[in-house]
Amino acid sequence: MNQTTTTFEDLGVHPSLVDALAKQNITEPFAIQTLALPDAMEGLDICGKAQTGSGKTLAFCLPILTTIAKAKPMHPTALVLVPTRELANQVVETIKPLAKARGRWITAVYGGTSMEKQINEIAQGSDVVIATPGRLIDLLERKKVKLDEIEIVAIDEADQMADMGFLPQVRRILREVNTNRQTMLFSATLDGQVGSLINQFMRDPVNHEVASSSEPIETMEHRFLKIHYMDKTKTVSAIAETADRVLVFVRTKHMCDRVANDLKDLGVEARAIHGDLPQPKRERSLKAFMEGKAKVLVGTNVAARGLHIDGVDIVVHFDPPDDPKTYLHRSGRTARAGESGLVVTLVEWDQVNEVLGIQREAGLDVPITKMFSNDPRLRNLTDWEPDPEDAPFRLAGSGGTRNLSGRRRRRRM
Repeated sequence: MNQTTTTFEDLGVHPSLVDALAKQNITEPFAIQTLALPDAMEGLDICGKAQTGSGKTLAFCLPILTTIAKAKPMHPTALVLVPTRELANQVVETIKPLAKARGRWITAVYGGTSMEKQINEIAQGSDVVIATPGRLIDLLERKKVKLDEIEIVAIDEADQMADMGFLPQVRRILREVNTNRQTMLFSATLDGQVGSLINQFMRDPVNHEVASSSEPIETMEHRFLKIHYMDKTKTVSAIAETADRVLVFVRTKHMCDRVANDLKDLGVEARAIHGDLPQPKRERSLKAFMEGKAKVLVGTNVAARGLHIDGVDIVVHFDPPDDPKTYLHRSGRTARAGESGLVVTLVEWDQVNEVLGIQREAGLDVPITKMFSNDPRLRNLTDWEPDPEDAPFRLAGSGGTRNLSGRRRRRRM
């Protein structure tokens, strides 16, 4: 091994955890882990600015499992707050083999599943509780969990907590937690409402930042297609034909079900995921997509937030996002860890100006090209590059196509 390579052992991770990681072929820390782990192991409060998929789950799980004491019944010693049930389950899957190596018990706490089971596990002495704010408050009000012996709190996807209106609940929970605690917060942004949370509940936090999405953006291609609304689902079907995993974003729960069903009618194995579905069905949909049994996952913004799904080839904005921030959040589900990815936005005739406005604010300049679902280019949009001469819809004064990284491409002659 190169002597300059940093290992988890170098960063202070417990040897049993280093071995457990090695069994999963995880031997080299990600950037956010290399930055945050030494300070976290020292017990300092940490603010980590990093995108979903950057490896931040291990950045807080490893210090928790290395340092916390065994819990007494109803008195967990570590708490992880997450915005969604799906993210709670993903954290559980990450931490489960590591917790086993350290002899620690974990409990996931979220709505839509048996509260009794969660209560029983905590009553038996669960060490780490991974929770969404609403269900945890339910347990607090029922006096089924005590937070006075919490040694470490980790708040994951704090910006999404803010966007979803959960920060009042987070504040309520933090007021119940032992004040002599270590707090770690991870977020794509550290200003605004997240900044006020940091100021109120953290003690001289050390800030660590991984360059925001520069790597995925460099490997991400963007296409904007002007499509008739009756042709949109067939267009998605054509795009998905040569892909392994396609994540489709829609605006409403009703449209989510409709698009998934229409895709099935076209012979595409698709699943829906949104807040009105029973939790077991949401989990089955996500599992089918992650295991490759379903090629397409159709989701709403809220349902798909925070999901860490490797190997997403294409993100399709079936309904254009409302703002550049949402565009980036959605688009960031692909092109992870240096892999290439394609982002396709379907634009109806009356959405052109709205989408051009999003492009302008995001610093993105790609022509909007008219296309039909039988266009052969849909089956290989990555290699096809939009020609400005064939696309009348684009930002005024543009002189070439440019992606979010600012790289300008030459026009075809």
